[in-house]
Amino acid sequence: MPAHAHTSNAAIVTAGRRLLEEVGVEALTMRDVAKAVGVRTPSLYKRISGRPELLQLILEDLADELTAVVDAAVGSGDPASDLRALWDAYRKFAHANPIAYTLLWAPQAVPGATDRYQRTSVTLLRLVTDLVGPQRALPSARTIVAWSHGFITMELAGAFRLGGDVDEAWAFGLDRVLNAIRPAGGA
Repeated sequence: MPAHAHTSNAAIVTAGRRLLEEVGVEALTMRDVAKAVGVRTPSLYKRISGRPELLQLILEDLADELTAVVDAAVGSGDPASDLRALWDAYRKFAHANPIAYTLLWAPQAVPGATDRYQRTSVTLLRLVTDLVGPQRALPSARTIVAWSHGFITMELAGAFRLGGDVDEAWAFGLDRVLNAIRPAGGA
């Protein structure tokens, strides 16, 4: 039997995402989400089977948003410029959703969640292929992802404590990684 029309799955996911950032993944409860959307907890269970499904839906929504964000950031026609824009948008997304960002890349945290990586990687792989060619695209993309994820994870954890401009360090590092993956002779 469907739940009352007092809420929607979209409203539930939106409330779940907001609460996730406010209280963290461990403290996110179905009761709090139900309260946030204005229904009783049993009514919420008529739409969402439980916390694991709620987390899956939140992660799917995040993956859709991240994909849209990175896709919207590109379009200059220059792969290197587009990769810089993509990663700047990706970093901005991570800052806007720090807890969800961490959860998004922790597949063990949400058993049964669908594969989000392929969907969010299409534009990246296309741009890297344009920059370095098809034979070096996958290892090059993995290099950029590893560097950027490490940088962002450290940044979100407050691990850069030696002073200096972190934005400048981001731009410096991204330029160095992009230059390192380019084939000799430039491409």
